[in-house]
Amino acid sequence: MQDLAFVFAGFFVGFVVALTGVGGGSLMTPLLIFGFGIAPNLAVGTDLLFAAGTKLGGTLQLARRRLVPWRVVGQLSLGSIPAALATLYVLHRVGPAEPAVQRAITLTLGAALLLTAAATFYKANLGHAPQRQPAATGIDPTRARHWALPITLGAVIGSLVTLTSVGAGAIGVAVLLLLYPALPLARIVAADIAYAVPLTLVAGLGHAAIGSVDWTLLALLLCGSLPGIWVGTRLAQHAPQRWVRTLLSLLLAYAGSKLVLA
Repeated sequence: MQDLAFVFAGFFVGFVVALTGVGGGSLMTPLLIFGFGIAPNLAVGTDLLFAAGTKLGGTLQLARRRLVPWRVVGQLSLGSIPAALATLYVLHRVGPAEPAVQRAITLTLGAALLLTAAATFYKANLGHAPQRQPAATGIDPTRARHWALPITLGAVIGSLVTLTSVGAGAIGVAVLLLLYPALPLARIVAADIAYAVPLTLVAGLGHAAIGSVDWTLLALLLCGSLPGIWVGTRLAQHAPQRWVRTLLSLLLAYAGSKLVLA
């Protein structure tokens, strides 16, 4: 019976991600911790590989449509991949199942959920200002304000994602909007999805190496997520995005505050 519940959890997260564009980590990890009592390190590690599998399919579709700005992906990866490896090394040395590490994961996860909630709320209610277009500004839209910024912020996101599995969704989009203001929104979203694939794969395999992945759970979640994504993509254009994202931001804020105050 619990196996079926995991499949439905995967369906729900895949459906909401396809419907709203919010990163799956901000939904799946707290759901596993609160809803199923999964240990934080196992929830994070399993969700990272879950995210890698789902985002890979999205990246392949976006690459076929030539929407992925690979230069941007490379710039962010220069910071995020080394930061993920460094975070994994620390987790391995300290021990992912140690109570202090579990508490650090839940606290950081709570803070990341609050940031994601704020970014989601802003995007739903305030983030509708038109973007500058490259043709009007005459600049290279894939050139950041400063070459060190994507590496630095990529490192911050890399550490955050490795520790909590949250950060490569709404937070990543917010960072990309700041770094590449002339890049069209469709390519911003494509870059966010594409650079998350190597990041979540490296982080997820690293968690697997230190015993923080439940492979059976991962398979069950993926079985549910694929049809969930299929249904969500077909209903997305009919859903009231503002209200759905506002409600979702409130739920994420509640989950984040509960983790921080636990």
